[in-house]
Amino acid sequence: MQNIDTVYHVPVLLEECLKGLDIKPNGIYVDVTFGGGGHSKAILQELGADGHLYSFDQDEDAAKNSFEDSRFTFVRSNFRYLENFMRYHDVEKIDGLLADLGVSSHHFDDETRGFSFRFDSKLDMRMNQKAGKSAVEILNEYTEAQLADIFYFYGEMKNARKLASVICKSRETEKIETVEQFLSIIKPCINRLREKKELAQVFQALRIEVNDELVALKQMLKQAEELLEKGGKLVVITYHSLEDRLVKNFMKTGNFEGKVEKDFFGNTTANLKPAKMIIPTDEEIERNPRARSAKLRIAEKL
Repeated sequence: MQNIDTVYHVPVLLEECLKGLDIKPNGIYVDVTFGGGGHSKAILQELGADGHLYSFDQDEDAAKNSFEDSRFTFVRSNFRYLENFMRYHDVEKIDGLLADLGVSSHHFDDETRGFSFRFDSKLDMRMNQKAGKSAVEILNEYTEAQLADIFYFYGEMKNARKLASVICKSRETEKIETVEQFLSIIKPCINRLREKKELAQVFQALRIEVNDELVALKQMLKQAEELLEKGGKLVVITYHSLEDRLVKNFMKTGNFEGKVEKDFFGNTTANLKPAKMIIPTDEEIERNPRARSAKLRIAEKL
């Protein structure tokens, strides 16, 4: 494990993920969030000559971290298309899947992508910069009601309507394009005592909308459940309550509402058996601040 390159992104809960996957040397595994390749490289170290790993990432920056290995296939795509690409590669079943959700440290530290309020840049926020609407387009084209919904549901901002209102008034005179512009508009609505937390919530909300993150997550989880072999492992790291709630409910009940459904005989219809949730140690958080909000959830296909 010591040879893993962590310059691009430090892998979170690495050893716990490997233990959760319970890797078979000849198994077929999928890492749907390749990023800097830290988790993928560690999985490959556990695989034998007959094992194979498929890693997904839609970001061009992440694609540059791909590497040559006969047991490895890089897929430049959003993980919502998991099933399509597995079919393309003639894979019917997999032994395990890993998803490290959220934004990599690379994206937060890149001054040009607009993911962080620490740097002034164009408000892009797209993981795939060749597809979809950027944050600039959303802020300038969405209705006031649509913007309010984004900040309320995805950022859990109590003053979502006020935020949407000031944004819409401001764009009447000048198009909103940069981080600094955006901050100057919304900061009067932000509680100074909780400024960093609330700004993070606003940027999170925009990022989720730009990348359609929650819908993509639901699609991926359903496909993963279908693809997993009996006894296969689903390993997911979440970073905020919205995605964690979806993952927890799906692993426990087989749906995203958390509603326990039973068949005619009174047996639950869920196809996964969840294990206990794992959180990072203080030592890991000190070494890797991104791990602070991480939660690792593991489930086994029944």
